[in-house]
Amino acid sequence: MKKLILIMFLAIIVTAYPTETDASKMPCSLILEPIDKNLKNAKGVGLVYKVQLNPPSFARTNISILAVHLPDPSSFGNYDGYEGFSSIPNEISWQFKLYPTPEQDSPTWAGRFDLITAEMRNVKVEVRLFNSKTKKLGPAVLYGNLKSCEEKD
Repeated sequence: MKKLILIMFLAIIVTAYPTETDASKMPCSLILEPIDKNLKNAKGVGLVYKVQLNPPSFARTNISILAVHLPDPSSFGNYDGYEGFSSIPNEISWQFKLYPTPEQDSPTWAGRFDLITAEMRNVKVEVRLFNSKTKKLGPAVLYGNLKSCEEKD
């Protein structure tokens, strides 16, 4: 009798709760890892979620980046800042400025982009070097992939 009750209880739990594939995966976050493994302390995080900026317009997707312990951009060459760069390969990309906090030693770099309307599947997120005078985007310093941050219709 106890086994029957246990089996019925487990069956109810399995059927009553949604599976992970049925649940919305937004908002989501990811860790940005350094491309160069010698940058042991450099890390970042990306946050992806829906924002309603100008009601009654429809919600858009936001990508926010926060990066810490990055070397001075000039240590990589002719660069003076960092930019956030996100893309859906072979479809679209977004580039946005990352702003340093006022700490003198190793500022935190942060920025966001709020106007994304594309479906967020297989999105690459990077922190890249940038030259503000030439407007040239440099190589990635931190990298992550949003394979698991998919919207449910």
